[in-house]
Amino acid sequence: MDKTTSGLLNGLVGVVIFSGSLPATRVAVMQFDPVFLTVARAATAGILALALLVVFREKRPQGRDFLSLAVIAGGVVVGFPLLTALALQHVTSAHSIVFIGLLPLATALFGVLRGGERPKPAFWFFSALGSVLVAGFAVTQGISTSPVGDMLMLAAVVVCGLGYAEGGRLSRTLGGWQVISWALVLSLPLTIAVSLYTMPPSFAEIETPALIGLAYVSCFSMLIGFIFWYRGLAQGGIAAVGQLQLLQPFFGLALAATLLHESVSWSMLAVTVAVILCVAGARKFAK
Repeated sequence: MDKTTSGLLNGLVGVVIFSGSLPATRVAVMQFDPVFLTVARAATAGILALALLVVFREKRPQGRDFLSLAVIAGGVVVGFPLLTALALQHVTSAHSIVFIGLLPLATALFGVLRGGERPKPAFWFFSALGSVLVAGFAVTQGISTSPVGDMLMLAAVVVCGLGYAEGGRLSRTLGGWQVISWALVLSLPLTIAVSLYTMPPSFAEIETPALIGLAYVSCFSMLIGFIFWYRGLAQGGIAAVGQLQLLQPFFGLALAATLLHESVSWSMLAVTVAVILCVAGARKFAK
């Protein structure tokens, strides 16, 4: 298997895992404070990441890597989880799909700025077209309007795109799972302290769905998904692999149909095929 194909497969696994993040956050934030949810998921993942680094005796980052790790931590460890948790108090997870559709563009832009990639003009056409298709599909499903929620989601997309691109760049030298692990570990003093401070007085009244949501975003969204995602970005290119994020809303709906027995419309299937074609086109012109 060549490096590009491996990158796409790793990226695809990451996207599938991430597709459950917003629904899980939406469930968890109904009973957990957004700040606690953000730091608790990061602290839990950070402890697991520390164990991995110790077991495999991974080398420590070099001095020049710490600034990049701080950017990654600010973007995907704290920034995106906190902003989306706050936003999902004002908007539905379906509404947030509009903004997730913009994430590939944000990742590609920061890939150009931080990763030194130079996609061809046709890449931007296919990338923009895919984003429009995703946003258009979300609008047809019916969305609510909340200026506060919209601004929070837009900010979340910007910081997440930066964190993705910076992580993809650093993964080329430090390794995919090592990047997110070190970012989580470096954040541990803050995330543990704030977790203890914002922890609810008792978990007895927290219902099972909220606990499952917290567990999912802690283990899968915050750690396991990034292991595949950053490896994919490093292998296949930030701009090209980043376009796989266009499929994230549709994977989320597919999971809902499988696990919750919700119906899947023909329009969803049609738009999914169109988005896949856009991803293929963007990949072709990514370099």
